[in-house]
This record gives sequence, C-alpha cells and structure tokens, in this order.
Amino acid sequence: MFFLPPTNPRDFELLPVTLVVAAYNEEAVLKEKIHNTLQIDYPADRFQVIFITDGSTDGSVELIGQQNCFTLLHQSRRQGKSAAIRRAMRFVRTPVVVFSDANAMLNSGCIKAIVRHYHDKRVGGVAGEKKIIRNERTSVIGEAEGLYWKYESFMKKQESAFNTVIGGAGELFSIRTELFQLPDDNLILDDFMMSMQVCLEGYRVKYEAGAYALENASASLWEEEKRKIRIAAGAYQSTEYLRQALHVFKNPLLTFQYFSRRLLRWVASPVLILVVLLTNVWLVVHQPGIIFNSSLLVQVVFYSLALVGGISVGIGRRVGILNIPFYFLFMNLCLVKGFLRYIQGDQTVLWEKSLREAMK
Repeated sequence: MFFLPPTNPRDFELLPVTLVVAAYNEEAVLKEKIHNTLQIDYPADRFQVIFITDGSTDGSVELIGQQNCFTLLHQSRRQGKSAAIRRAMRFVRTPVVVFSDANAMLNSGCIKAIVRHYHDKRVGGVAGEKKIIRNERTSVIGEAEGLYWKYESFMKKQESAFNTVIGGAGELFSIRTELFQLPDDNLILDDFMMSMQVCLEGYRVKYEAGAYALENASASLWEEEKRKIRIAAGAYQSTEYLRQALHVFKNPLLTFQYFSRRLLRWVASPVLILVVLLTNVWLVVHQPGIIFNSSLLVQVVFYSLALVGGISVGIGRRVGILNIPFYFLFMNLCLVKGFLRYIQGDQTVLWEKSLREAMK
C-alpha cells in the first residue's frame, strides 16, 4: 500500500521517497556510496533506501548489511539489472522512487530538488544530471566523455522545456512509483525504457540540474568503447518495445522528440555520415564548383582533426577541442558495432562491468 501524498503543497515537497541502488560486485565503491547516501539531506522517516546485490560474490552484502537503516535484498542468482529492479520494486511503498547506480555519488540536496517537481500532477518522472569527475588525473578519454555529458545535459534541459525528457540517465532518475513499467527482465537500457513508459502514459519527465550524480570517467578508450557498444545494442533493442511512441496522431510531440532525438541519431547518423561524404566526392568529380568543393574541404578538415584527436588519445596526449570530432566519430562507430551485436543476438543482459578511473 502506498503512502498518500500530503494535501499541503508545502508538505508535498517532502513526500516519502525510496532510493533504489542496484549493486553487483561493487565492493570497491560501496564504502563511499554508503557514506554518500547517509549524507543525503532528507527526513529519515520519509526516506527509504534499498540496495539490491543479486549475484554479488564479493563483500558487497556484508558492507551493506552493516547499515541498519538500509534494506538489503540479495539472492545468489544473477539475472541482470532489469530483473533486480523489478524485484526491488515489490518492496517500494512510497509514492516516488529514485534510482541510482552504486558508482554514482549524489549531491546532498538531490532528493529535495527532485521531489518538488511532483507537485505538478502532469509530471511522472524527473531526470537528474550526470557529471563526469574531472581533475588533474583525468585521462584524455575522460575529458571527451565529460564534454559529451555536458552536451547531453544541455539537450535534456531543452527537451524538458519543450515537452519532456526522452530518456533519463540511470545514475540519477526518478518516477512516480505507480507508473513503473519494465516489460521484460532482459532489457538492457532499463532507465531509458522506464522514462519512455512514463511518457507513453501521458506524463512528462522533467530535467533537474539541482540533482546530480558524479561519476568517474572510463579507465580507458577500450572500456568506454565496451560501454558504448552495450548501450547502442540496448538502444536498438528498445525500439522493439516502443512502437507506440511512433503513433504521431496520439502523441505528436513525443513522436517528434523520439524520432528526431533518438531514432535519427541511432539509425540515420552512422549511415548519413558515409552517404554525405561519398555524395560530396561524387559531386566534386562530376560537377565541380565552389559550394561542393568547399563542403568537401570542410569534411576533410573535420576528419583530419578527428584522426589527430584519435592518435592523441591513443598516446595519452590532451588535445582539447580536438576531442569533439574524434568522440563524434567514435560514438557513431560504436553505434554500428552495437547494431551488429544486436542483430547477432550477442549482447546479453549480464554484461561485463566497465572499469572506471579510481575514486579519490
């Protein structure tokens, strides 16, 4: 049975909340995550925390078990994050649930910043911001990853202002508990699917920059590639479940956002990059002119800068703005590899965890 929302708008801002953290073999970061969670500024009588450690074989269970204020869910069988979340949701008794990853550290005011949006009955979810920790030890790929997430945060802010956020990041994401839906235990992108299901129910997902999760960058280009390919495979998998999002007459704004922000990016972008280049070359050969020649020159310069950026990343040199063309092409290559993995059925929900740079 769920708590009833308070009738006083002032009290509504502090309605009961459950934080769910899926933690598979996360012993290395759990001490910091536990300390971080205990520092969250929210009334203890309205704040429940559930850690789910299904399949963990390290010391995760023992570490969390030492905290009497947390609920620990554990079973020896590992079924993947979607299955773990679905199981954890059976224990949620609050009207709002917040999801976070074990290696993501939250700001102390994140829950209060998220909950205030639920005063609006049209809001079904709230997406926090993901930030990559950058310091003097941050790798070159970490700098590129940080720039990417700054771009993503900017786009989420624009989406929220326009209509709704299309896909919250699993590091910090919230929904009304009654709207929770995950149709399958084998879903790879559980956070994206949950946020889209909320939108399909007619609710909005708002963006909240005042609630953020700090995460270390990938330890290497290989680790980042491994993570991006898995995400890409999950993106193509999600299209099987989201055909309703293309019903333009039923959800015109949502359809526009989903098609332009996601489908074009996942499906069209890798293809168009090659098509535009080859078409431009053909036009220069058969119909040379200042416009076609100039556009080809721009492309050649862009790809040259990406090549220089890639070489610099490979040898560990910082290249600043050259990260942008390199990372753009890198992400599109990962989309192609992810698509191949998806159609071959090689991407399992039990994925190998990507290594991150060490915590301070």
